[in-house]
Amino acid sequence: MHWLELTVQTHPEAVESVSELLSSYAPGGVAIEEPIELIDEGQEYRVLTQQPVKVHAYLPVDGKEEETRQRIAEGLWHLSSLGPQFVGELTTNIVNEEDWANAWKEYYHVSHIGKRLVIRPSWRDYTPQGDEVVLELDPGMAFGTGLHPTTRMCLEQVELRTRAGMRAIDVGTGSGILALAAAKLGAQSVYCIDNSSVAVESATANAAVNHLSERIQVALGTLDEAEAEQRAGQYDLVLANIIARVIGSIAPQLARVMAPGGLLIASGIIEERCHEAEQPLLDAGLRLVERVMIDDWVTLVMTH
Repeated sequence: MHWLELTVQTHPEAVESVSELLSSYAPGGVAIEEPIELIDEGQEYRVLTQQPVKVHAYLPVDGKEEETRQRIAEGLWHLSSLGPQFVGELTTNIVNEEDWANAWKEYYHVSHIGKRLVIRPSWRDYTPQGDEVVLELDPGMAFGTGLHPTTRMCLEQVELRTRAGMRAIDVGTGSGILALAAAKLGAQSVYCIDNSSVAVESATANAAVNHLSERIQVALGTLDEAEAEQRAGQYDLVLANIIARVIGSIAPQLARVMAPGGLLIASGIIEERCHEAEQPLLDAGLRLVERVMIDDWVTLVMTH
């Protein structure tokens, strides 16, 4: 069998929109190729945050791929209204089955985050140094491995603020990367919830790979009023790496599940939309502890 590889080069701020468009047509999700620069004689690398990013997706060559490609091209044309510098042209390439199975893996590398956290894709080798905490992650094609500024900031805050014995909840868990970090840094238990069955499968598998299945529970669903009421006051650490609008819409529920003195780490927030998340959280009775930024992305740390 052959696969049609679709590639779009896009501005970092448009990656989320382009990824959502492609993943709605591609059965295996997308792979995000961030531009990197090798340093330390090729042993380390850093992400070039202001450089264009490539988003890849794969369609089975089954006679319907051209129609799907045209629909994607039309969707990209509408997205290009953001500006020609935001969304580039769609390019295609035919790849063999055996190449497709592993093609996306080349875009993910071992990542060092904060002082101790190391994100190791399951197909990469790495020997931990000193007191490093290694998270083994198999994101599949649907999730990244922690390089996006919002995830990176969240992980740094999880490292700073997780204490032994904490109970945590990860809302919109995705690959489960934040839950893995919290558990490995001492959290007693982590409850993960996501409205995507792909995310639930990915997070469950990643918990198992890291031998954390007994401490990490993953559920399909949303943090609605009923769920928040059931879990009221239970969590010392609340994690929500979503988007500003969604964080704002569930602000009362996020506040509701926090234990007295608990902490919320909220991210996925572009600076110009920060008010959509921050004000509802303040209105829900939370107090701002710290606002952290990388480029145009914001992470809010708040307390009950």
